[in-house]
Amino acid sequence: MGAGHTHRLYRHGHSPVHGLPPHTKLAATFAFVVVVVSTPREAMWAFGLYAVLLGAVAHVARVPAGFLLKRLLIEVPFVAFAVLMPFVAEGERVEVLGMSLSVGGLWGAWNVLAKGTLGVAASVLLAATTELRELLLGLQRLKLPPLLVQIASFMIRYGDVITDEMRRMRIARESRGFEARGVRHWGVLAKSAGALFIRSYERGERVHLAMVSRGYAGSMPVIDEVTASRAQWSYALALPCAALVVCLLGWAL
Repeated sequence: MGAGHTHRLYRHGHSPVHGLPPHTKLAATFAFVVVVVSTPREAMWAFGLYAVLLGAVAHVARVPAGFLLKRLLIEVPFVAFAVLMPFVAEGERVEVLGMSLSVGGLWGAWNVLAKGTLGVAASVLLAATTELRELLLGLQRLKLPPLLVQIASFMIRYGDVITDEMRRMRIARESRGFEARGVRHWGVLAKSAGALFIRSYERGERVHLAMVSRGYAGSMPVIDEVTASRAQWSYALALPCAALVVCLLGWAL
């Protein structure tokens, strides 16, 4: 896996959540999302309790509310879709502020907003407390197919390389007085995109040949063996277990 990459969602810290092994956090996040999705949409109070549980995790992890809320903006397209549902869905109608809305659409919008927001918030907390390299090690520990882990690792590494190459090409164009101001400049940008593709392809070939010359045979060596104690598993699974109790109450009440 090599050296780690610090991504924008990650917030450096030394909290108990940061210190948990990555595969325990991955398993806990997945279990929490499954429980949230399994909760009946009519149990509106349950989703409030889920939000409280995530707030408690954020507090323990020392992740500020502003940091979390800012990164929740990624779900804006889903919010727009949910807002349209009461207007386009069919079935029983109800008047709200002079507008005729679908009852089923209102419930569907609430379902998408509540479950989607909680799922995104849980994922943001996972990313905020776990570096990308640790996430890959966690996926490897959870026995995800090695080929998928390798592909994800290469995407992370060479995404940064290609981004840096794009930055250098942009600086080179601007140093020669070029500024894209309209359609007539699309030709130059298209040539730049083609050159970037060729450079990336050639770089990938060179990297592959270098790996093969060093003994690469389709699998990467395991440098760090990530393990977790029973106490760490119990600590990580406290969130989905508490959510499961709320879910069961939501179905029973």
